[in-house]
Amino acid sequence: MATMKQVAEKARVSTTTVSHVINNTRVVSADARERVLSVIDELRYIPSAVARSLKNDKTHTLGMMIPNNSNPYFAEIIQGIEDESFKLGYNIILCNSYDDPKKQAAYTRVLMEKRIDGLIIVASGSDDELNQLLSDEAIPKVLVDREVPGLAADFIESDHEQGGYLATKHLLELGHTDIACVAGPKTLLPSGDRVHGYLRALQEANVPFQDEFLAHSDFTSQGGFTAFQQLLALKKRPSAIFVSNDLMAIGGLCAAQQAGVQIPTELSVVGYDDIALASFSTPRLTTIAQPKYEIGVLTAQVMVARIKNAELPLRREMLQTQLVIRQSTAALGRSNPQ
Repeated sequence: MATMKQVAEKARVSTTTVSHVINNTRVVSADARERVLSVIDELRYIPSAVARSLKNDKTHTLGMMIPNNSNPYFAEIIQGIEDESFKLGYNIILCNSYDDPKKQAAYTRVLMEKRIDGLIIVASGSDDELNQLLSDEAIPKVLVDREVPGLAADFIESDHEQGGYLATKHLLELGHTDIACVAGPKTLLPSGDRVHGYLRALQEANVPFQDEFLAHSDFTSQGGFTAFQQLLALKKRPSAIFVSNDLMAIGGLCAAQQAGVQIPTELSVVGYDDIALASFSTPRLTTIAQPKYEIGVLTAQVMVARIKNAELPLRREMLQTQLVIRQSTAALGRSNPQ
């Protein structure tokens, strides 16, 4: 790999002049600039991002922490962040905490060492070490989907409570009253918000909540499979289930099929997220669509704005969800021909 010294020697200038051409830190004669740029192209010289950051105090690199890159929901958010960041002149370093708050804190330290200009976080639960680390660092931060207790930062989310409400209301309007809910982990605020929406819809319809109809899982297909087995083993089965993400719902469809329960004739199912796979499950999954790509785009825009002006008021943006009706729900006692 070519060095700055080699570029300087071939262009017949000093290394300081090469640095000024690369960083636009001082006026360089047109002739010298042209020689330097020509040699850079010829030698395919790649300037050191770390060295430039030491000079300019910017790397044009953003760090991003997510809980689990195997979840398509996060993949679609990442795409929006990457696309918009690239347009705005920034690159992304992505770390995956695998839902481990301790690993999340360790990776955050790694990202800080890379001299990132800003940090985007989808938190994996609460951890004192992470909370303290983030509070101590003055680097710009944007939280996505999940807040970190006590941390003042820009926050981008969708209306999880409204999404849970819309899903449950849809099932109520189809005539269902024995409606179960497969929720995510109890420690995550979005999971709790979706349950609150479920409970609000039941209360508005004067339908009593049944404790045994609420099951918690871990946002995985296996977790949904296990939760459906639990609910379908009840003496009084639900006629419909609201599931707090699509991966769990798809696992639940498999459990229902294994138990010989026909969907939607015997059981209606509503998922949450509207990942791409929801359109290709059997049957095609009715779900709550989150504006995932739009969340990613807005996150990148807010992040770059924060980097450029740290004095801006903190932003809290809540995007709306919507119901997408497919084949996995039907009126009580009927099939859905869609």
